[in-house]
Amino acid sequence: MKITAFETFVVRLPTRRRHTWASNLGSSVGTHLILRLDTDEGLSGWGEAPAIATWGGAHGAYYGETPGTVRHLIEEYLFPTIQARSPLDVGPLHAAMDRAVKGHPYAKAAVDCALYDLAGKASGLPVYALLGGQFRDRVAVCHSLGIMEVEDAVAEGERAAAEGITTIKVKCGVDPRRELAIVRELRRSLGHGVAIRVDANEGYRSAREAIRLIGDMDQYDILLAEQPVADLDAMAEIARNVSVPIMADESAWTRHDLFRIIEKRAAELISLYTTKPGGLYRAMQVAAVAEAGGIRSDIGGSIEMGIGNAANLHLGAAAPIAELASVLPASRPAEAYHGQIAGVYYLDDLLREPLEYADGFLRV
Repeated sequence: MKITAFETFVVRLPTRRRHTWASNLGSSVGTHLILRLDTDEGLSGWGEAPAIATWGGAHGAYYGETPGTVRHLIEEYLFPTIQARSPLDVGPLHAAMDRAVKGHPYAKAAVDCALYDLAGKASGLPVYALLGGQFRDRVAVCHSLGIMEVEDAVAEGERAAAEGITTIKVKCGVDPRRELAIVRELRRSLGHGVAIRVDANEGYRSAREAIRLIGDMDQYDILLAEQPVADLDAMAEIARNVSVPIMADESAWTRHDLFRIIEKRAAELISLYTTKPGGLYRAMQVAAVAEAGGIRSDIGGSIEMGIGNAANLHLGAAAPIAELASVLPASRPAEAYHGQIAGVYYLDDLLREPLEYADGFLRV
């Protein structure tokens, strides 16, 4: 089987509400690049790049991407590299793509997703089997509130909990007083049956400020604090001075990043993505290094549509470290939407059938 052709599509989905965070206040999610790879045996594989211009690594280590940059990279660099080659050679194709162009992991992740889709269809196996096997058949959903006012955040948190959500993420890093009030009021409203985690997306101005604010939130029993600042040394200082577990996200893209996180003891948790390292193949390498360093994870993402979210679920099934509730959409087409909010960011999807959501979990 050989790769013969491709087509790209820029797709925009209607959003249930605006979803923003500290480093992305000017725009919302929902415009992604979809890739179809075709073969000489009539099979097609699908991939997705939920690329966002404002999303990247700390201190500009990894640059933002957009649907336009992803399309350009695929057309000019990545497809010519994989054309006429077997989609089953995922590892060698990654090596070839890395020689063709440095970085641009979201573009490579779209190709990787389509390669695994083709490999699964050709072999008749689910992708988690190709990644090493199924550690779990469902992934707990963490519902993300985004940057919101206190009353709106509490009301949405209550509705999500009523629909089975047991972990809620509060986006922080913009207005500490408001964010502390959200955490306080969520705990008061939801009791201790729902875990609350906070995510500043590098928004705190210093390690000292982060230590103080995380300490203030700790009285309300927060589960973890995600990426409070950008600098890894400052992250390590925070980790030494708070009792709340620290999670790295913007600092944890590649397996090489994990070496530095482990060496500096900057975090005991990471957010594992299909996209940040450049696809499922590289994500499993990140997971292996993290596991060796005693680090656990959730499955993070960029609020993917159904194609990318299916890849998220297979990564969640196959990665041993992915034990935490994950910010994954409960992807569904418009006809299957009946006012739900738990894990719902879009009012429609590319999927013909909804993903199976029940009791706070998405089934793989």
